[in-house]
Amino acid sequence: MAQLYFRYGAMNSGKSIAIMQVAHNYEENDKKVIVIKSMIDTKDEDHISSRIGLKRKVDILVGKDESFVKYYKNWKKDNLFCILIDEAQFLTESQVDELFYVSKILDIPVVCYGLKTDSKSYLFEGSKRLLELSDKIEEIPNICNCGKKARFNARYFNGKFTLNGNQVAIDGSDQSIQYKPLCGKCFLLEKQKTKE
Repeated sequence: MAQLYFRYGAMNSGKSIAIMQVAHNYEENDKKVIVIKSMIDTKDEDHISSRIGLKRKVDILVGKDESFVKYYKNWKKDNLFCILIDEAQFLTESQVDELFYVSKILDIPVVCYGLKTDSKSYLFEGSKRLLELSDKIEEIPNICNCGKKARFNARYFNGKFTLNGNQVAIDGSDQSIQYKPLCGKCFLLEKQKTKE
């Protein structure tokens, strides 16, 4: 039976590079894969892009409330080897439920890459459901400026740390927004500065 995977990491941990590498490795061995990205991620529109310049066009750009059910028949017929999801934190609970179905009933492995938590350290809807359903959960490590393990996604607006704003604010589409991976201590120190 195929499995549902959730591979998460803080910003800049190489998730997009990893998904492109996995897709490339399968395709080099003549294994068909589908790469999916949420429309909520407006950066580079219908492409996955890494901060070091690598890009790949996605096969499906999925809408916020779009169901995967309409794709089931083709996915089964096409003998897919794997389905790869970028920015999985933006999936809805029902979309994750459908991907779980794909892994168990259609017997197609589904590998989801994304953030676990937002800039306020709360779970995204998609990440929460992936943590509940995934067969395998793997953290992609990253480091903070101080050298410790980064697990938090700090949002900066015009260069200043902030806990304000909507849960989703895409960097790259708004030049005033930037994210930095921080360890717990550095995140709390930045948070404390906003109260002073």
